[in-house]
Amino acid sequence: MPKASEIKKNAAIEHNSKVYLVKDINKLTPSGRAGASLYRMRLYEVATGVKADESFKADEVINLAEFYRRKVTFSYVDGTEYVFMDNEDYTPYSLDKESIAEELLFIDEETQGLQVLIVDGKPVGIELPPSVELVITETDPSIKGASASARTKPATLSTGLVVQVPEYISTGEKIKINTAEQKFTSRA
Repeated sequence: MPKASEIKKNAAIEHNSKVYLVKDINKLTPSGRAGASLYRMRLYEVATGVKADESFKADEVINLAEFYRRKVTFSYVDGTEYVFMDNEDYTPYSLDKESIAEELLFIDEETQGLQVLIVDGKPVGIELPPSVELVITETDPSIKGASASARTKPATLSTGLVVQVPEYISTGEKIKINTAEQKFTSRA
């Protein structure tokens, strides 16, 4: 079992009998000589997505959780369940709409690079690729002669996500979106 100082980002750990994903780690070093380093971790509960901030001493032992990722593609909607199909063995994984509401803003039938997170044989979440390509369904008309670094305007995408795009982008275009920052990066 690793010590707190050996834990990396995106690791799955067990803490207070719950499974968490480590999203961010800050090392705090006290100014006194005898003080031990503290590791402040931003954790997200895998099952519910609830955020928790915890501090661990550098030599504190942490239990790693059994979890793995499988590459999937979005298949269909069954009521409030979203079904994703495993790319290798075609196993269907169902996830409740509420548990993946934020991720659904980036997912359509063509989204590539999705992964389902599985803990104890049960799907608990979706991991998005770094960027996705989506079609603009509604935006103000493009302005002829607008420069690339000029002002931006809001654009509604096919999934309902609203992002700021440059003025030269028009309705019907496919664009790349950075999933971490929820920002326009380029035309697709």
